[in-house]
Amino acid sequence: MTEETPETAPVTAGADVPPDHLSVNPRSPFFDGEKLQRGVGIRFKDRVRTDIEEYSISEGWVRVQAGKALDRKGQPLTIKLTGPVEAWYEDLGENPPIAKKG
Repeated sequence: MTEETPETAPVTAGADVPPDHLSVNPRSPFFDGEKLQRGVGIRFKDRVRTDIEEYSISEGWVRVQAGKALDRKGQPLTIKLTGPVEAWYEDLGENPPIAKKG
């Protein structure tokens, strides 16, 4: 069993922690422009990703664009990838609180 230090303990709520579910698509009910303007960093499967369209920390998935393909409404096609997701606000500098599934 590993011991969690304050730096590695999962954080699930607070003003400086991104929401559990967030999308960059303005049509989505999970879109929040204010939070996106702060800059949200995403780590998926121990790799920092910048191509995430939507994520859910509690459900453990991200959506990424599938190439240049578009659906019939002109929106990019996305695929859902499952795995551990961590999120943080990039405007907080070094060692920000990280939201992850506990």
